[in-house]
Amino acid sequence: MNFAALCIACLGLLVFAGGFYVSLCRDKEKRVEGYPEDPSNRLHKAVRAHANAVEYAPFIAVLIVVVAQVSTATWLLWVMALLVVARYLHFAGMILSPTIAQPYPLRFVGALSTYVLGITLCVYLLFKSLAPL
Repeated sequence: MNFAALCIACLGLLVFAGGFYVSLCRDKEKRVEGYPEDPSNRLHKAVRAHANAVEYAPFIAVLIVVVAQVSTATWLLWVMALLVVARYLHFAGMILSPTIAQPYPLRFVGALSTYVLGITLCVYLLFKSLAPL
């Protein structure tokens, strides 16, 4: 099994399923563009959750590919998997929160995990690339 491909496929599903969810919300609200300013509105939350996923997914995918080419260490596979899970938690936290104008535990855990795990992979690559050959 190509674990990096699995992680990237899961990120892709988040982006495309999130986009589909935005479309469903637009249909329910009869809006073809934009979204209400109300941060508790379902469409507003869906658009912002999807936008955030789209902002992070490409770089995380590249990071996963590069890390997978450099090492197959089990702990790195766990970091990659948990990073993908963190993005799902963040997305769910934005959708499920009463309003995105206020903190929400699931969103916080997803964001914090994204930062910690993403930085972990970046620092690993930094040290790996600076190591003497």
